[in-house]
Amino acid sequence: MNSTIILAIESSCDDTSAAVLMDGKILSNVTATQSIHEKYGGVVPEVASRAHQENILPVVEAALDKAKIQKNQLSAIAFTRGPGLLGSLIVGISFAKGLSIALNIPLIEVHHMQAHILAHFIDDPKPKFPFICLTVSGGHTQIVKIKDFFSFEILGQTIDDAAGEAFDKSGKLLGLGYPAGPMIDKLAQKGKPIFEFPEPQIPNYNFSFSGLKTSILYFLQKKQKEDPKFIENNLEDLCCSIQERIISILMKKLAKAAKTHQINEIAIAGGVSANSGLRNALTSFGEKLKWKTYIPDFQYCTDNAGMIAMAAYYKYKNNDFAQLNVEPMARMEM
Repeated sequence: MNSTIILAIESSCDDTSAAVLMDGKILSNVTATQSIHEKYGGVVPEVASRAHQENILPVVEAALDKAKIQKNQLSAIAFTRGPGLLGSLIVGISFAKGLSIALNIPLIEVHHMQAHILAHFIDDPKPKFPFICLTVSGGHTQIVKIKDFFSFEILGQTIDDAAGEAFDKSGKLLGLGYPAGPMIDKLAQKGKPIFEFPEPQIPNYNFSFSGLKTSILYFLQKKQKEDPKFIENNLEDLCCSIQERIISILMKKLAKAAKTHQINEIAIAGGVSANSGLRNALTSFGEKLKWKTYIPDFQYCTDNAGMIAMAAYYKYKNNDFAQLNVEPMARMEM
């Protein structure tokens, strides 16, 4: 029996990534990160799409070389259809279409957020169905119930800003660079959560972070009037306090969903799942509430093609292929 070999492409935001999978195993996972956005304090869509055009060919070639796979060995080409930045998605999809036509092999479209969740099936231990996953990134914050590889039910999500955005915007207020999330995490490990920030009272399993960002802004403005060096003198404790509040909001909702749905298989995914505070909180809650917890390897937390390849593998086995006229979607329902 011939092996199933999939080349996957991820280009939803500012990371150009390609991965090669053989029979459910990731052989390579190569990512080019666009550092140019740091000087703008955020991702500039037009700049991102142009950088994807420059990066995609060398990244794909590097992934194939690392996997020791030739193009004529490929069984299918997978790509992120959305959600994401339209210009960035177009680059990845156009490349995937061209390769599909040239090699006469099928296309597989992948939902970006579903792929974050299915990244848990790359390595052991793997969650058992049904399980609940908290997906947290710069653009999304969701609690999802997963019944099988093709059934995803959103139990709750943010009604305004995502948790990752709350980290980055708070970091900007503190004078940190972009992206601020990893810097807050690093500084928080040296501080103490001595400052109190409010917890939004949002019904059900939904989230809101816009009010928290506003309260942090007003708090810092007030304190700086009293002491112009307040941020500088309290940076580590501020980072720790902000991080602890964001994490407590996430974990309380996750615990509520797990209890209501009587599910103890609990996972986290998305860029913010690389945060050490969140990873530690999941482990702590798991021990207390007798959960079986699942945390992805760091390389599969942020946007990467390995997770796209994993999601595509199950679609391939299910003969779920895309048409050549498939278009990118900046917004996609789960």
